[in-house]
Amino acid sequence: MGPIAGFLYPGYSAEDDYPVIEGILGAEGRLPVVHTVMREDAHRVDALLDIGGPEVLAEGARALREKGVRAAVWACTSGSFVFGWDGAAEQVKGVQEAAGVPASSTSFAFVNAARHLGLRKVAVAATYPADVAERFVEFLGHADIEVVALSCRGIVTAAEVGTLGRDEVLDFVAANDHPDAEAVLVPDTALHSVAWLDELEARLGKPVLTANQVSVWEGLRLAAGPQAEPPSRPGLGRLFSEPARTSQRK
Repeated sequence: MGPIAGFLYPGYSAEDDYPVIEGILGAEGRLPVVHTVMREDAHRVDALLDIGGPEVLAEGARALREKGVRAAVWACTSGSFVFGWDGAAEQVKGVQEAAGVPASSTSFAFVNAARHLGLRKVAVAATYPADVAERFVEFLGHADIEVVALSCRGIVTAAEVGTLGRDEVLDFVAANDHPDAEAVLVPDTALHSVAWLDELEARLGKPVLTANQVSVWEGLRLAAGPQAEPPSRPGLGRLFSEPARTSQRK
């Protein structure tokens, strides 16, 4: 089977989450990753605007097109929501035109995943500095998703985020849950998380949505077409095991 969904990933930090998901999906999923140019590794607004610039993404999207993918995802949360809702939509449009297939980004993947699970109130455990994380809160607010608690670890580089291990990730997410939150969102594709999704949800007793998880879910959703659901698989959290709450979908 050829590639199902392809991913544009800035630099190198937690891209090995994607082969982990491939292993769980088995024969149903090949998920090629194209590394896009990162001139400066910094969770800073000006650097993020460059990381997600149209020329950078178009070059990567054309590479995905050559791989024969059926959907393309810009797998960078901060490099999409920092453009705002309309700017992120234009960004996705550019990727779609260059890749020649349906496209999305991790920021929109979080919104669609939250809608799939019927979530309205969430906590956000962000590795970013506060000024960047607050833009994610604004992005979610545009989709009527209320952030009842925001925590910021203040890490500037994706490279440093990628070094965080299992215990650090579990403790960070659990410490930043909130009793009013229906789920915890962890918005950084530089953070390893996929191998620990079931542990995270068992510890918190609620859904946990992480950036690489929702990116793959979004890519599979787009590749499957508008009337289909992504494959259900254990080991990838409730997002991959619970049916859509149709009353909440838009």
